[in-house]
Amino acid sequence: MFTGLIESLGTLIESLPDLDGIGRRLAVAAPFAAELDLGESVSVNGTCLTVVDCTPERFTVQVSPTTLDLTTMGLLEPGTRVNLERSVTPSTRLGGHWVLGHVDTRGRIDRIHTEGQSHHITIAYPPQYSRWVLPQGSITLDGISLTIVARDDTSVDVTIIPHTWSHTNIQQWRPGSLVNIEFDVLGKYLEHLMAPYRDATQSSNLFEGGMMNAKPTL
Repeated sequence: MFTGLIESLGTLIESLPDLDGIGRRLAVAAPFAAELDLGESVSVNGTCLTVVDCTPERFTVQVSPTTLDLTTMGLLEPGTRVNLERSVTPSTRLGGHWVLGHVDTRGRIDRIHTEGQSHHITIAYPPQYSRWVLPQGSITLDGISLTIVARDDTSVDVTIIPHTWSHTNIQQWRPGSLVNIEFDVLGKYLEHLMAPYRDATQSSNLFEGGMMNAKPTL
C-alpha cells in the first residue's frame, strides 16, 4: 500500500518485451535503487509493480498484459520521468490517502490553466467511474494523491501547488497526455459491501410493487 506522496522522480531507462513476448520489463533509474530488495513493491506512476532485478543505480519490474491494457506503462518511452514511491511501513505518516497502486483506468489531460503559482488541471475519464468521484474527495493521478476541486460525470478538476509541480512528473503533462487513475478504494469497498443489500431492496420493491400488483394477462 502507498500514500500517494511521491518519494522521488526516476527515469525510465529501458522498456523491453518480457521473456514470454507478451508482457514488458521496465528498467528505472532511481535514487533509492540500492535500498530495494527482490520482490519488493514500488509504485511507478501509480502502478504497483514488483522488483525482479536491481543494482545500486536501477531496478527492473515486470508488467503483465493486464497492467499494460489498463495503464500507461506500455506507452512510456526511455528518458521519461516517472513518479516513484515505496510501500508504506507501520511507522509511515499517511499524509495522502490509502493508495493500492491498482490502476482503474487511464485518463486524458484536457486542460492546464496557470493562475499565479498554481496550476489547474482538467482530466477526462470514462463516465462509468463517476460514482467514485466525489467533490473534495481523493483521487490518484500517476501515483499522486490529489484533492478533487470540481467534477462532473466525465471530467475532474484538481489544483497543483508549486511543490507538487516541481517534485513530480506533472511538468511533463500536456493536453492529450494520458495518466493513470486510481479512484479512492474506500468508495469501492463500500459499494461492494452494500451491493447485496441494494439488490435485495430492488428485488423486494419489484416484487411488492410490480409482481404482486400485476394483472394476469388473458
